[in-house]
Amino acid sequence: MIRLLALDTSSDACSVALMQGDELIERFVVEPRRHTHLLLPMVDELLASAEVSLNSLDAIAFGRGPGSFAGIRIATGAAQGLALAADLPLIPVSTLSALAYGVLKKSPEVCVLAALDARMDEVYWSVCESDGVGVRILQAEQVGSPIDVHLESYKKPVIAVGTGLNYRDAFPESTGCVIQTADPTCYPHASEMLALAAIDFHQGKVFTPETAQPIYLRDNVAWKKKDQQ
Repeated sequence: MIRLLALDTSSDACSVALMQGDELIERFVVEPRRHTHLLLPMVDELLASAEVSLNSLDAIAFGRGPGSFAGIRIATGAAQGLALAADLPLIPVSTLSALAYGVLKKSPEVCVLAALDARMDEVYWSVCESDGVGVRILQAEQVGSPIDVHLESYKKPVIAVGTGLNYRDAFPESTGCVIQTADPTCYPHASEMLALAAIDFHQGKVFTPETAQPIYLRDNVAWKKKDQQ
């Protein structure tokens, strides 16, 4: 039986989730700027309630971004610290793919435009579809103005999801695509990351704590202060 723990603090939400075989439990709260105080106590409470020790896990997954610069660092640092303490491998999971998976597991016949608010009138976005088990990326992760979001022509309907939809009026019409809006308040969930992490685990796509890295997309560290406001 596989045991995986997942952490995510890439947005205003903070979540942790545990997978034990077919059983999955999660703790999820939306409390901006409190991730540093919330994350590890949530991990401790979740493991204790499931009567699972850190050393009994097979791996730890974490939301590697894109998302909040500070938030991604918090989850990455916590995952690295826990993995080093228990000698466990890490599995970085895309926050955008996790968002898309939340839609695709219910509606595998669609494409998903996953978009997260990147602050400063920009969005992180990508387009995914189901590969029958997890997600297949159709348009790579990128960051930019909503007016620069351009979808390729897909035969499937496209459902948009994520906090980036707060800029929905600024999105251009995409030729050949019928975009249906899902929940604009939807955040990445650690529970969605577990399903994708399990696929990577079985395929041997794991990393040591030293080599598992976050993905920021926006490399300019001058954004750091603005990102935390």
